[in-house]
Amino acid sequence: MNSPLDTRLLEQRPVAQAFTAAELAAARVLARARACRLVEALEDAGEGATGGGNDEHGFVHRLAATVHLRMLSVAEMHALKPAFELLPYAEALPRECLLLREGTQLLLVIADPFSLELRAWASERLDTAPVVCLAHRGDIAAWFTRHEESMRAMDGIVGAQSTTQQGSHAEDISLRSISEDASPVVRLVNSTLYDALKAGVSDIHMETAPNGLFIKYRIDGVLAPVGNQGMDHAEQIISRIKVMAELDIAERRVPQDGRFKVAANGREIDIRVSIMPSIHGEDAVLRILDKQSLSDQVVGLRLEALGFDAPTLKALRALAEEPYGMLLATGPTGSGKTTTLYAALNEINHGHDKIITIEDPVEYQLAGVLQIPVNEKKGLTFARGLRSILRHDPDKIMVGEIRDGETAQIAVQAALTGHLVLTTVHANNVFDVLGRFTHMGVDPYSLVAALNGIVAQRLMRTNCPECVAPAAPDPELLAASEITNPEDYHFCAGMGCAHCRGTGFKGRKAVAEVLILDDVLREMIVTREPVRRIKEEAIRKGTRLLRDAGLDMVRRGETTLQELNRVVS
Repeated sequence: MNSPLDTRLLEQRPVAQAFTAAELAAARVLARARACRLVEALEDAGEGATGGGNDEHGFVHRLAATVHLRMLSVAEMHALKPAFELLPYAEALPRECLLLREGTQLLLVIADPFSLELRAWASERLDTAPVVCLAHRGDIAAWFTRHEESMRAMDGIVGAQSTTQQGSHAEDISLRSISEDASPVVRLVNSTLYDALKAGVSDIHMETAPNGLFIKYRIDGVLAPVGNQGMDHAEQIISRIKVMAELDIAERRVPQDGRFKVAANGREIDIRVSIMPSIHGEDAVLRILDKQSLSDQVVGLRLEALGFDAPTLKALRALAEEPYGMLLATGPTGSGKTTTLYAALNEINHGHDKIITIEDPVEYQLAGVLQIPVNEKKGLTFARGLRSILRHDPDKIMVGEIRDGETAQIAVQAALTGHLVLTTVHANNVFDVLGRFTHMGVDPYSLVAALNGIVAQRLMRTNCPECVAPAAPDPELLAASEITNPEDYHFCAGMGCAHCRGTGFKGRKAVAEVLILDDVLREMIVTREPVRRIKEEAIRKGTRLLRDAGLDMVRRGETTLQELNRVVS
């Protein structure tokens, strides 16, 4: 139902005359000659003969009468609430369309009623069929410009600082630059940042292909396409990113790294930029680092908040509460290793012990903990920092990552001399960690004497709670996954909705395997028993493998078998 303002505007509108067949035919000829859209050619050809006035609104009156669609003015659009959660800002702006709510009804406002591609995209993008309405493209642009909610969501890009030009200042840019006087490229980049921050994206990928620039978001560890731009805008978009990160826009042959900051919701957010040359041009990856938000999340963070099940929680807490020795966390990049160690530190940080961390970089800020950032340019490496930490009377030490033999040797010696050392190393599972330390030159006897336990973990996406439903997996998938008792499983999957942006998943939980060393396992490692026998002994003593932990999530209906196979081999 229209508001009183809408009703007055409707009453003031004269009855418009539809475009004739001859006018449409002439506009098609003009569109082909100018290589432009039919709606643009029709507006140009109809100047002076609008029938409803000699301005752009008169043109839209006639166009609405021709295609039998309801027309909306800027005032009417502002009177309605936007549905950005269903049609994000970054997707709507370049397509000259927007989604509004009128009571329980959704209105899709478009500027080009002749675009079958836009209609098909909207039909596929939205679960519910909206009522299509018409507005002039200038009115739609003005709506985006003046819309207060989107302008307040991000106060602006407040400064840029490249990795090679520390302390330099760049121009202040605001999302208010998504305005009539801002270029389309500036509006696109700013609206993409706005939408990514709102969606909780970790990385924005801009990939150049022969037919244009494709934009993807990494959400919950998985890339999802969100839009594309033609080749005419591709170079301009990458150049705009370079300008913001204070990189060399003329250099297109070598990789470049930089950074800039944005201000959102009253806090600064780092955007780290990586530019990479490709055979089609240049690709860009923007990593979003909301350190304040992460620090807020880690305050009071405990292990159960990460999604570990009861047996894993019990084992992790037992290892974290040891007075000395080493706790190793392993897994690929982005598997949550550091977050797990921070949660463990939070639980044992009672104020009675000196806790020191050395990290590259410091990801979270912990109260009462001395946190040291690695600075290799100044000579502060993990190894050198760890040596200095041992002279600072620590009780518990966290080393962000063991990358080389020197750091590994010092960490092992620290664990052997009465310190509790928590650290990470890259390996596929708890048993591969043993080989990694051997290859780094660590004596097996010293390693097993220092090592209390190892945790290997992964992050698995969980089914969206808004659209999850029972879903029987394919028999071939069951056979390939070696599941012989499907009746014991509660198979579920997300169907895809606005809440999960159509992916079927929302959020992630950690799954882990924990190896706690005892005398038998230590003796087997020192005597270099085959990994197969060490694994058999560990399983016999209660170690549950990653695959089994993931299968338990599938059994409970928390995730899908496809997601398990994607994350765990």
